[in-house]
Amino acid sequence: MSAPDFAALGLLHGLDGDAREARRRLLESLHGDGVAIEELRAAVSEDRLALLPAELALGGSGGLTSAQIAEQAGVELGTLEAVRRAAGLPLPPPDDPVLGELDLFGARALAAFIAGGLPPEGLVEASRVFGEAAAHAAAAAGTLANVAIPHEGDTEYDFALRLGRATRELTPYAAELLSVMYMLHSRENVRHEIVAAEEIVAGRRTDVHEVTVGFCDVVGFTRLGEGVPVADLGAIASRLAALAAEAAEPPTRLVKTVGDAVMLVAPEPAPLLEAVLGLMEAAEREGLDFPALHAGAAHGPALRRWGDYYGGTVNLAARLAERSRPGALIADAAARERAGDEGFAWSDAGLKKLKGFSEPMPVWRCRRAA
Repeated sequence: MSAPDFAALGLLHGLDGDAREARRRLLESLHGDGVAIEELRAAVSEDRLALLPAELALGGSGGLTSAQIAEQAGVELGTLEAVRRAAGLPLPPPDDPVLGELDLFGARALAAFIAGGLPPEGLVEASRVFGEAAAHAAAAAGTLANVAIPHEGDTEYDFALRLGRATRELTPYAAELLSVMYMLHSRENVRHEIVAAEEIVAGRRTDVHEVTVGFCDVVGFTRLGEGVPVADLGAIASRLAALAAEAAEPPTRLVKTVGDAVMLVAPEPAPLLEAVLGLMEAAEREGLDFPALHAGAAHGPALRRWGDYYGGTVNLAARLAERSRPGALIADAAARERAGDEGFAWSDAGLKKLKGFSEPMPVWRCRRAA
């Protein structure tokens, strides 16, 4: 079958010379791979034609409706819709045949979880966490691709071909790496779990744990953004996350990064305080181009759910970080008492009125012992 007249279809409009020939070759290649004219037209109008080979490599070809996928996988359509929505994945109308084999594979995994005894409502909430993690991983891969794939002097065809090939060849390794990292993190979680006898008898594990929570964030990050390029702000946030990951030695764990802040958790204050002080020292070693940090820590009960922590102890640690001075770590009385004096030097930081807390609270400045 001969290729369509892409010029007559308006898909080469505004191009001439090498750029026009490269667009024509790319259109012929994509059409030969089964991409419909309507999809090509939409991709051209949306300036994403060069990304279609990568989309195809990721199972972008359709042919199945969501109703067919639910039937073939053996799951309720409503459950499939809820899980995909929670994961941040779009789901077309039930009779729109735009889904493919990758979507079917995901639905069959969902069916296996349900058959294994996991409750659908729990799977919906877990999908939100899994979806966020996968979205971050995919975005990180996209950032790497944006740096590594384009070459100076590329035509649209050159870039599209290289991106499609890299996506096709490297995505299985990236997926395998994510799988391995999931198992390694699961192993670490199991190693640090405690199961009380009464929990086993009751048939339910508690979600409330005594922990020490620490927040460490950049001083004046909002004001800093007024005079610093966006790319540099992103570099600061990325570097802070990297420094926090290096400082969080077990049993301290880096729970999450929130823009200009990181949250760490440990079973007891001492290892968490060591990690936070180490993070602040690492930030100082970055030099004058890296802003100062300040931090807060608190010890008490917290609700652990879906990989995050909630409750008064978490809020207190965040408020203490807000009130600490540049380069300072302040902690509540419970953290100061449980950490003790071995390895730490404490000084009374007085009473502080904290947002969300009715009474002024005694706090302590924490440094390394001389």
